[in-house]
Amino acid sequence: MASAKTTELVLPSLPEGWSAEKDFKVLDKISSTIQRTIEPVGPHFLAHARRARHKRTFSEDDRIQAQERAKKVEEDNDSDISEPEDLMMLQRDAKDWKSQDHYKVLGLSKYRYKATEEQIKRAHRKKVLKHHPDKKAAAGRSEDDNFFKCIQKATEVLLDPVKRRQFDSVDEAAEVEPPTKKQLAKGNYYKLWGSVFKAEARFSKNHPVPHLGDEKSTREEVENFYNFWYNFDSWRSFEYLDEDVPDDNENRDQKRHMERKNANSRKKKKAEDNARLRKLLDDCSAGDERIKKFRQEANAAKNKKRLEKEAAEKKAAEEAKAKKEAEEKAAKEAEEKAKTDREASKKAKEAAKNAVKKNKRVLRGSVKDANYFVSGDASAATIDAVLNDVDLVQAKIDADEIAALAGKLNGLKIADEIKGVWTEEVQRLVAAGKLKDGEVKALA
Repeated sequence: MASAKTTELVLPSLPEGWSAEKDFKVLDKISSTIQRTIEPVGPHFLAHARRARHKRTFSEDDRIQAQERAKKVEEDNDSDISEPEDLMMLQRDAKDWKSQDHYKVLGLSKYRYKATEEQIKRAHRKKVLKHHPDKKAAAGRSEDDNFFKCIQKATEVLLDPVKRRQFDSVDEAAEVEPPTKKQLAKGNYYKLWGSVFKAEARFSKNHPVPHLGDEKSTREEVENFYNFWYNFDSWRSFEYLDEDVPDDNENRDQKRHMERKNANSRKKKKAEDNARLRKLLDDCSAGDERIKKFRQEANAAKNKKRLEKEAAEKKAAEEAKAKKEAEEKAAKEAEEKAKTDREASKKAKEAAKNAVKKNKRVLRGSVKDANYFVSGDASAATIDAVLNDVDLVQAKIDADEIAALAGKLNGLKIADEIKGVWTEEVQRLVAAGKLKDGEVKALA
């Protein structure tokens, strides 16, 4: 055992004659304090605003914020559960663990064979925290611990590479059913079939596994795909479906019988699976337009002239069709444009007409606002004289001039100002020869 050793360190002695009073030198002095206004910005401003709004001290706000962060972390942990729990699954008997969906028990249905070891461990921890018998008992719940045992068994299987491989071999939920005719009629042929073979590729011993591709795939790529899958080397086994072999040394014959029975069952299932995969390939290749295209290309060499003629005729027909469609489209567009122009012109005329009516109302209203340029109640004769002059002036000017005159009169309320505008307009028309001197009296 090591022992501790104490070492004495002697501090160096001060120089002879040294004293703090005469040998201490002041290099600088502390400046006087200055009061400054500091404005919080960014998150500090938000924190300041939050404290001011809720009238909190710094310590109170820090404590409340810490509680909210802790609550958010707890809620985030709860939300990480990938899927809702099925009530029927929670009531299953732990003895039937072999028929249970281990991924579903742990809430990993959307990952399945793609789930990582870390995801499985994390899912297990969350499920245990939720369904542990001690936690239920502390909460006053007295359910049995069957589902907790299911959780433990699911974790045991999925964290064991051999057992997980066996379970993945028979995991029907991870399979992708071949597309139906109805689906193929509406969807993308290669995408639908590609998802099927992508799911099957997880059983391949050889990698990389070629993809189905799309309509742009080359002949070599298509041939490599079908050659690979028609000679597919699968690691898929069916031990998980074996019947339990009795662990009884005295009954060796029965044990051997069950082992032979399981071996034959696996062999049969393997053959059925190979036949199933072969049928998938046959169905896929039967509707693969690329194969048909490649066959047509192979026959094209023998019938080159005929195919060239057919191609030329087809091209000419397509061009004629395209030309006709273009002409029809252009004619339709021209007709629609003409119709639109007519409607726009009609609307413009109506708008101009309405504008003229509105401006004329402004002109007539202006003399009314001026009380027809008399004091007291205007007589009928005076009103008629003024309005006749207004109509006469309107008749001598166009729509733009009416609009300009209305703009000058609009908003005026004083009679002299209104009279001045009218007088100016009458003088302009007389000067232009549109009115005779003295022809308009009430507005002059």
